[in-house]
Amino acid sequence: MSPEIIIPPPLQPGDLLQAIAPSGALRELDAFQRGVDIWRERGYQVEVIPEIDAKWGYLAGKDEKRRHYLASAWQNPQCRGILCARGGFGSTRLLENWDWKQLEQKNKSSHFPTPKWLIGFSDITALLWSLYQAGISGVHAPLLTTIADEPDWSRQRLFDWVEGRSLAPLKGYGWGGGLATGILLPANLTVATHLLGTPLQPNMDGIILAFEDVTEAPYRIDRMLTQWRLSGILSQVCGIALGSFSKCEAPPNIPSFSVEEVLRERLGDLSIPVVSDLPFGHQAPNAALPVGVKAILDGERGILEIL
Repeated sequence: MSPEIIIPPPLQPGDLLQAIAPSGALRELDAFQRGVDIWRERGYQVEVIPEIDAKWGYLAGKDEKRRHYLASAWQNPQCRGILCARGGFGSTRLLENWDWKQLEQKNKSSHFPTPKWLIGFSDITALLWSLYQAGISGVHAPLLTTIADEPDWSRQRLFDWVEGRSLAPLKGYGWGGGLATGILLPANLTVATHLLGTPLQPNMDGIILAFEDVTEAPYRIDRMLTQWRLSGILSQVCGIALGSFSKCEAPPNIPSFSVEEVLRERLGDLSIPVVSDLPFGHQAPNAALPVGVKAILDGERGILEIL
């Protein structure tokens, strides 16, 4: 069974949020600052960690430093939410011997705050899934380096959810398969595939998977989806929602299927609702999707609705 999920209490302008870089090295400093400004203009206090632009190879600093900043933000009783700077790679490296609940127990304050918001996508999938395993809902949503590129409605959707308001359904293209009600688990396909067979892989019974990806050639998308098929997991899920698969074209002059053909061939025979072309992923708009909440996927009308 899926864990009982806790949705953090609504944010209010004036709340303290902390900006961290748990994954790849921050290169897009201007975009990052625009993202911080958007949250501040909304009325939030955004505290940027020291060494936000640290680099250790392709990572935003050594593992112990990035783990320290994540743990400190989680344990800070004044902090109400964690804003992730960018994706890339690196968050999975923080999760060896990581325990969200143990962090709460180690906190020396007399009153540990109600679980806080964790916001991001792409490589942040690993953190979101780990937090879901601990029974806490995060948000698959724009990063600080990407939110400035979002249309107004997409930014407002994120603010609506974290401030306690409901979300409008998303419309895509239905492949059929009927109607499914399940637990929504959004993810970057590549990151999620590399969590299979690890303790970070959630129970998939009754799950609606929501996948997106970027810069993966069609044969690599095929290889990943074939792994999901061979694992037997796709026989457990109750629906699949597909966002954008941007820059996933085959190299020129090489025989290939299109990514759309791969998705259709690998997922179209599962006899469950599948909806494609939903507005989330690396190519804006990247509509916010709560992790671990109940949702309805309508494969006939092409609608994903958060309950």
